[in-house]
Amino acid sequence: MNCQPQHEWFRNAQYGMMAHWGLYSLLAGEYRGRRVDAYAEWIQCRMPIPNAEYEQLARAFDPIYFSADEWIRLARDAGMKYFVFTAKHHDGFALFHSKADPFNVVDATPFGRDVTAELAEACYKYGIKFGLYYSQELDWHHPHGGGYDNPDPCCGVSWDNSWDFADRDKKDFSICFEEKIKPQVTELLKNYGDLCLIWFDVPHTISPAQSRELNRLVKEHQPRCLINSRIGNGAYDYVSLGDNEYPEHLPAPESAPDPNSLNGFKVSPYGLYETAGTLNSSWGFKYFDQDWISPKTIADRRKKLNGMGINYLLNVGPDGLGRIPSFSKEALLSAAELF
Repeated sequence: MNCQPQHEWFRNAQYGMMAHWGLYSLLAGEYRGRRVDAYAEWIQCRMPIPNAEYEQLARAFDPIYFSADEWIRLARDAGMKYFVFTAKHHDGFALFHSKADPFNVVDATPFGRDVTAELAEACYKYGIKFGLYYSQELDWHHPHGGGYDNPDPCCGVSWDNSWDFADRDKKDFSICFEEKIKPQVTELLKNYGDLCLIWFDVPHTISPAQSRELNRLVKEHQPRCLINSRIGNGAYDYVSLGDNEYPEHLPAPESAPDPNSLNGFKVSPYGLYETAGTLNSSWGFKYFDQDWISPKTIADRRKKLNGMGINYLLNVGPDGLGRIPSFSKEALLSAAELF
């Protein structure tokens, strides 16, 4: 096994924080009196909400209580070693200053601050490694965003934006890939310091050549940056297990007849695995979801996962004002005392 430093830090980290935050945080899981019954960050797709209306949320996005310092101090005090932030989720809204698309937190909101840059600085200050989530295929704001060839509606009416852009015969993901995805990934790699990892998500339409192109792009600009398995098509360094997946055991790679699967798991070439989990039933903020897991559950899951060599990436969903819910803070700090 190739034990390079970028692999060793991940193996030794064991515990990290993820944060899902965006325009959907303003809606908090409810739209026009209807509560979303799935992940709150999928609300635009679940309802569905036209882009012309969803864009108005950007005009109201002014999270006066956002403090990168407070978020990262919480991660440090909870015993977490790395932090992963949603630079762009499926709605296409960038939480960084992007020249590739004005639909971003600096150019489209009254807040006007590059929160990704502030979080990167806070991570450097507190000695926490910094990673970024980027939705490399689904982009409901772009007419050629991917997902249109996946029949499973999942958390909404469709994976792609079929409510604004109904004619799938005219969709060409390569246009979105070249116009937006590659330029924005390049911006993230060049403008926000050393990234420990990029957390890609939900590959379906993306081709093997496009996954390899993203991999090449990452390694060209940041050779030590790890790539998770959701980039698609085997172009990854470590495996992201399913959402809230807590396996009983992780079989040895040599026992798998298929080199690309491991009894339901993908195989990491470096033996690196991670489970991303939630504190309630949603990743994004959902005001009526009070089904919080207990500090003991957090500590027990962490011990179990780490005992199998699997990192635990635990998510918080800040609200539209930039506040991490007090329930989340209390649970994370209490769990650290139990661990």
